[in-house]
Amino acid sequence: MKFSTSLFLLILLVFHTPSCFCQQKIFDIVSFGAKPDGQSNNTASIQRAIDSAYAGSGGRVLVPSGRFLTGVIHLRSGVELHLSDGAIISGSTKRADYGEKTASALIEAGGQHGISITGKGIIDGQGREVVKDAYRMLKEGTLTDPDWQTENPWHQKRLVEWNRPGVIHFIDCDQVNVSGITIKDAACWVQTYMNCSNLTIDSIRVESTAYWNNDGIDVVDCSNVRVSSCFVNAGDDGICLKSHSPGKWCENVRVENCTIRSSASAIKFGTASRGGFKNVTIKNITIYDTYRSAIALESVDGGMLEDVVVQNVTAKNTGNAIFIRLGHRNKNGLIGEIRHVSISNVKVEVPSGKPDKGYEMEGPEVDYPHNVFPASITGLPGHPVEDVRLENIEIIYEGGARKEVAFFGLDSLSKVPEQEGSYPEFSMFGELPAWGLYVRHASGVHLQNIKFRYKQDDFRPAMIFDDVPGLVLHGITIPTAGTAPVIIVKDSPAFDLRNTSLPFDRKKAIQIQ
Repeated sequence: MKFSTSLFLLILLVFHTPSCFCQQKIFDIVSFGAKPDGQSNNTASIQRAIDSAYAGSGGRVLVPSGRFLTGVIHLRSGVELHLSDGAIISGSTKRADYGEKTASALIEAGGQHGISITGKGIIDGQGREVVKDAYRMLKEGTLTDPDWQTENPWHQKRLVEWNRPGVIHFIDCDQVNVSGITIKDAACWVQTYMNCSNLTIDSIRVESTAYWNNDGIDVVDCSNVRVSSCFVNAGDDGICLKSHSPGKWCENVRVENCTIRSSASAIKFGTASRGGFKNVTIKNITIYDTYRSAIALESVDGGMLEDVVVQNVTAKNTGNAIFIRLGHRNKNGLIGEIRHVSISNVKVEVPSGKPDKGYEMEGPEVDYPHNVFPASITGLPGHPVEDVRLENIEIIYEGGARKEVAFFGLDSLSKVPEQEGSYPEFSMFGELPAWGLYVRHASGVHLQNIKFRYKQDDFRPAMIFDDVPGLVLHGITIPTAGTAPVIIVKDSPAFDLRNTSLPFDRKKAIQIQ
């Protein structure tokens, strides 16, 4: 009897690659005693299902349709926590269920390999209720918090971060996959991945405006990361890369095809920046109703930020377009570096009002009179931001600046404060003397095909470059400018200007100091 070649290969495939055809083991949490009534505490039942899957060399822990209340659970190697359509994991509303002192996240994992959270279900941190219970405990004296005001326990002063549980916290894990799910209402950072490798976060939805410090996605000192096709509505930064440890990096990271709404910054590197960030690509991002910056790249704790590419960003009703900051918060530590940054194909609309007005958790009001803030790139004296390229950028400002609101004379550029140790935000310098872009202490800055315009008159110059050697301006278009100069270049040798379209002749429009 003769076998065809294709049949022979099929037989070999069936009998010699069983991992491709073996059915994944299913561990339904209901069969371990979990009850979908939204009231019974299912922590032990869910943990037994996870532990059984781990003991059986891995498998799928199934959360069927229904609302399952739980305290802290620990995911283990080889286990996929799968939430069916209609499934809801609800975090306990009792602060005590998250630990006596430091609050654990709802779902924890440490040092695990090959872990997943998947499906179309919801994980609800119930952050409002947890915080309310924490205030109750503080009032009773069964919980302590250094930020709590005993004379007014319901005052809107946030509890310290370690007193509030997030939803997901994975540390030192490899081969991590989180996909498809919706995550709601953490009491602190929604999800934190620290020192993890080969991390994939795909097609998830984050709806978390329950309390302060509600970063949507925090990636801390992780390598080989892909965040894609996610929607984030956060009461703090949207998608945030951090570096907590000197010598460690956020490295080989790709964020793409995401939509973000934030009461802080949409895409942010830092503020924690002790090790650094390298080989990061951000592309195809849509941003709206965001209080602070669309793109914020910060190194203020001695870390390195290098080889970063940002492409194809559209932002509407956002407080600031681009903020790049090299600072020095640790007076006794090293000053970091920012270099090799490329930002291209970006369009941002910046209003004069508060972009996140009306959201449950708004960013704090700037507490001094000011006009609309420009985009900015700032280093420190002797420590410039290096090799930044902005290409195909359009920023539309509301404008309407008035001298009686705030005024900074052009003869006083040296008086713009350095603020080297301050928390980095686009408003950190106070009123700035430019309406479109302010650059100071940078080298090798290259701008090509840049268009800035405003809807209402602004008396300030559009651009100011102060201590920017090797500045290149090619294809600058500024159709709206009521007064001259339009561009000021100060202490910036090797200045190269070509193909500009300005509302005044070059001699009047450009002032070189």
